[in-house]
Amino acid sequence: MSNPPLNGTIASLQGCVASLQNSQRLLDSSISILDSGVRDFPRMKKVLQCTRHFELISEPTLYAAQTALASEIGPEVEHLLRRVEQHLAKMERREKALISKSELQEGRLQQKPHVSRGAVGRPGSRAGNNANAERLKMLKSKKERLAHTIERLELQAGHKERQMRMTMNYGRG
Repeated sequence: MSNPPLNGTIASLQGCVASLQNSQRLLDSSISILDSGVRDFPRMKKVLQCTRHFELISEPTLYAAQTALASEIGPEVEHLLRRVEQHLAKMERREKALISKSELQEGRLQQKPHVSRGAVGRPGSRAGNNANAERLKMLKSKKERLAHTIERLELQAGHKERQMRMTMNYGRG
């Protein structure tokens, strides 16, 4: 009669062992799933790491930085503008001188087309007329180039002045 309780205990223990083996398999499966999920964490940490590209600052700090920049750059810009104005004035004087020289040369050519200066200036000398015409063309093209250069410099000066005004206005705002 001692067999029946022993068989019941063995059967009960076998059920416990089966349940424990089941739990172990479930635990092994869970560990392998967790291992495959966690294996990529170092890469994911780098991917998800937040990098700030811009830093927000307050308006007073921004205004102070703008003011400091304007006070630092302002004198240099004014100096450059003065140099541009001086250069423009010089170019204008040069243009006027060239225009008056050209007009003087045209007047001389019109007044004395027959003045003799060797073979070049003889009346009826084609070489002399061609040389004068060629010189006139050269002077006119030079005059046009100078006028173009002055226009370009004036545009550049205007652009620099606008930039300076914008910088100064931006620094005040």
